[in-house]
This record gives sequence, C-alpha cells and structure tokens, in this order.
Amino acid sequence: MEFFRIIDKQTTEEFIQEKINPKDLEKFTESMFFLEKSNNNFKGATLWGEFEISFDKINGGIRFTLLNCPNALSWTITTGFPPERTKIIIHCTINRTQKPTEFIEEIDEFLDEWVAGIERNF
Repeated sequence: MEFFRIIDKQTTEEFIQEKINPKDLEKFTESMFFLEKSNNNFKGATLWGEFEISFDKINGGIRFTLLNCPNALSWTITTGFPPERTKIIIHCTINRTQKPTEFIEEIDEFLDEWVAGIERNF
C-alpha cells in the first residue's frame, strides 16, 4: 500500500537532509523517538513499538525504514520530483495490499504528524 502527503513548501534536498535526522525526530513527530545509535542505523520508539530503523540520505531527500517491521514500513521525504517538483512529498509504503482500517488510520495519523512537524520547522 502507498500513502502520500504533499506539503506546499519549497526547499532543497540539502536542506531536508540537514534539518531532519534521527536525533531530531521529536521536533517533527510526537509518536517517534530516537533511543540509541545502533551500528549504521538507530533504535527508535514508534507508535507501533521499538524498531531498528535505517536512515538514509537519498536522491531528493531522506528515507526511513523500520527494519524489523512485519509490514516493512518505509517513508521518504523528498523534493524535486513528481508529482509536485516544487513541493515536499512524503511517500510511505507497506508490503501489504490490505490492512485493517485501524492500522491504516494509524499510518495516516503518523504521516499527518510529519506534515505538521515539517510545516513547523521549515
């Protein structure tokens, strides 16, 4: 399943990569916290529990992935690409075609937190 949010803010890939990092998660979301560095990744607390989380700088911005999540939850925060080249795009995926409505609502709330956090901090 895929989820999108489009934020009407102009920025650059470099600014996204500079501003958003694992240790500053609490500035952007209420339901996600940095716990500790772990090899090349980090351990974080989320709405769904504690996970080993990868954080990567990618073309256009950044990507987070919950590495031991049974739904393979991953999201990117990027700019400069379709569907809106001049805005910030949050794109989230899970490896399922169907999930209970409650879980979908939790993902929607999680992404809405990110939108609010980016609007506050950008």
